[in-house]
Amino acid sequence: MLWLLGSAIVILALAAAYFVWRNWIAPWNPVSELVNRVGRGEQPSSFLIEGSRTAKQVAVGLEQILRRQRALDRQLAEIASGNSAIFSAIRDALLVLDSERRVLRVNRAFEQWFGIPSNSSGQPLLETVRDPQVRGVVEETFQAREARQGAVTLGNRHVQVSAVPMASENGAITGAVVLFHDVTELKRLDEMRRDFVANVSHELRTPLSILRGYIETLLDTRPVSQHELRRILGVMERHSKRLGLLLDDLLSLAKLESAHPHLAFSSVKLDDLCLNVARDWEKKMAEKNLRVVVDLAAGSAPVEADPARLQEVLYNLLDNAVKYSREGGEIRLRTEQRNDFVALSVTDEGVGISGEDLPRIFERFYRADKSRTGSDGTGLGLAIVKHIAQLHHGRVEAESAPGKGTTIRVILPAAHRAVTQS
Repeated sequence: MLWLLGSAIVILALAAAYFVWRNWIAPWNPVSELVNRVGRGEQPSSFLIEGSRTAKQVAVGLEQILRRQRALDRQLAEIASGNSAIFSAIRDALLVLDSERRVLRVNRAFEQWFGIPSNSSGQPLLETVRDPQVRGVVEETFQAREARQGAVTLGNRHVQVSAVPMASENGAITGAVVLFHDVTELKRLDEMRRDFVANVSHELRTPLSILRGYIETLLDTRPVSQHELRRILGVMERHSKRLGLLLDDLLSLAKLESAHPHLAFSSVKLDDLCLNVARDWEKKMAEKNLRVVVDLAAGSAPVEADPARLQEVLYNLLDNAVKYSREGGEIRLRTEQRNDFVALSVTDEGVGISGEDLPRIFERFYRADKSRTGSDGTGLGLAIVKHIAQLHHGRVEAESAPGKGTTIRVILPAAHRAVTQS
């Protein structure tokens, strides 16, 4: 009997040991494997394990942790992708530094402006940016713990630097964001504005001074002869007309540069326009014994344009051609078909323009030299031509050499192309 009792006890002990092993010991090997795989970011084939309820709950918890981790990874990836898109879209150069003045991140514009490689993350600012002015603005930002601004010159660029510190919740400075804004174009426009005001003042001062001087002469008590009076009135009339022309051109240029220039587009045949304008100018050309040649391209396409503005273009170009042509010369009015474009040009045999001055002749009030400066001109004609061409999705070209004449060419899209672009 004792041996039966002993056998039963042994069997019960083995059964209990097996139960404990199966429910409380054996499941933890798979659980440990699940933990390792989840820690490595791998996806287990299954989270189902045999064993106690606690082990199964641990497995379910690991599955939930992995799902949340995957969701967080996706969110972080989306945020990183969004940040990269924002950084790439910013046209200004952007630099992010940590508290040790090491580079955390830069955008593509910064890499291009400063000529640094894309793998510059972690590099000290001193090794990345050699400009002492930039480093000075950054140091002021860290020391003052507030935003600072400065201005630097990078090659041909004029750059405004803005540095803003980054702080943690306890107020400790954790880094700085530095933005480099290219103000080159703004400076150029500001210089153009100042030059424009100075040029307008200069152009107005001369005729006004002459008019004022002659008015003072006429108001003088000293009698003036009839011949002298006629001469004075002739000079006053000439300069008053010049003032009128200048004001008309300024008004025309202001309208062209406004947000709504109000162009009346229609299909215009350049051949008909050129022939009509050439007839209008026959008398003025005859005064200098000039010969006009109209050279029209066969079958040239019409252009979608404002006919009044195109006529203004031709008038300005012909006015210059007549003004600077020699007595008895030739002026050629020509049209050319260039694939989807039509070129309209006026060529004279006048004094010509030097290569140094040629690129600037479309600037307002620019005077190439004394031989190209007429006393009755306003200096705005070619600027008006350029603006009209641009409003028609076209461009202007100039060819010239001293003593060999000048060609001004306006290139406009053909009618079907102009409709597509507009």
